[in-house]
Amino acid sequence: MKQSPEFDRIQKAMAPGVICRDGFLGTDTRQLIEILIDDDADVKRLGTTHEAIAGRMRQLRDEGMKGLGEFVKVPPHFEARVDSVRGKLPCPFGHPGIIPKTNITVRNMESGGEITYTDMNIHLIEAHGFYEGRGACFRLEPADLLRILQDI
Repeated sequence: MKQSPEFDRIQKAMAPGVICRDGFLGTDTRQLIEILIDDDADVKRLGTTHEAIAGRMRQLRDEGMKGLGEFVKVPPHFEARVDSVRGKLPCPFGHPGIIPKTNITVRNMESGGEITYTDMNIHLIEAHGFYEGRGACFRLEPADLLRILQDI
């Protein structure tokens, strides 16, 4: 599929140093539209939705916030911690509002899996189906999210 001029503009905003130091694309050389299509296909193959994934991420973040920077037990077998980082970021897709910089770490104590994501990840997944480009600092693979966060 050919990428629109609007997506070209968004992809430029995702480059390192534009919105954040490392950008959102990592070493991925695909066009933004290809990244979105590939991740959407993965999510559909996994039998879930971007909204369901983001909802689970938000739920675990909300529980983790109760710990004030310490891990909190989240039934049935999770631990979650939220670390606030100073500052806020705009959405590279141009959504209104500013998103707080937070790091959320979730441990699945049953499987031993652990994943770290951000409020920006939650927004990008829910609103845009975007998990960041391959090689990006905060790239999330849909299959990893499902394996670790479960119940999605």
